[in-house]
Amino acid sequence: MTYAVGLLLNEGMVLLSDTRTNAGIDHISSYRKMFRFEVPDERVIVILTAGSLSVTQATIARLQEAIEDPEATADTSILLAPSLLKVAEMIGATLWSVREAMDRRLHTNGSFGQASMIVAGQRRGGVMRMFLIYPEGNFIEATEDTPFLQIGEHKYGKPILDRIVRPETSLADGQKAVLLSMDSTLRSNLSVGMPLDLAIIERDACRVSHVRRIEAGDDDFRAMSEAWSAALREGFTKIVLLP
Repeated sequence: MTYAVGLLLNEGMVLLSDTRTNAGIDHISSYRKMFRFEVPDERVIVILTAGSLSVTQATIARLQEAIEDPEATADTSILLAPSLLKVAEMIGATLWSVREAMDRRLHTNGSFGQASMIVAGQRRGGVMRMFLIYPEGNFIEATEDTPFLQIGEHKYGKPILDRIVRPETSLADGQKAVLLSMDSTLRSNLSVGMPLDLAIIERDACRVSHVRRIEAGDDDFRAMSEAWSAALREGFTKIVLLP
């Protein structure tokens, strides 16, 4: 399993994913779950993945092949599509096609290829948009009312996002929010693990403005985790018990 989260803020977008893949206690490994596609100063697209690794890898490979095709068109390449909505439709269709083919070959009932994705990006002249694509290929979009999306093991990291994240949240605070959301998940679920991939897309930059790989034992991440734990303990002691 995995955990990935994306924030859609007024200042830009913050994206974070872990890298753990778990196929049983004897088969735990790391695979990148964040994929970046850019045309400098024209468009940027970041995809976060969760679920069946074979499905997500095949989907990303098909999208990359379509981009590299010399005869690529606006209907086949996400880097030529006229809008981010079209990009989401293309990725959703590709994800569903891969799932359907794998399920058919393995004669399953559709449970084998469970996978989902977060797609975030912007093209020059357009607005920032972020979508959550379901295993069936349909999707929903982040809005001002719900400015964050999660996939994978999301329940442990959701409470802090519900309390903290608003469209007006700064990019700096957004980074803290997703990192502490991930920290909560790491503490509560062994199927999510280091290293982590962090990406920042500033509004109208049409490129990934900042990327960072956070390895196990990272001093900055450990200090943030310890400070958050201390703040929670202090806050807990200050709560007055109901009479």
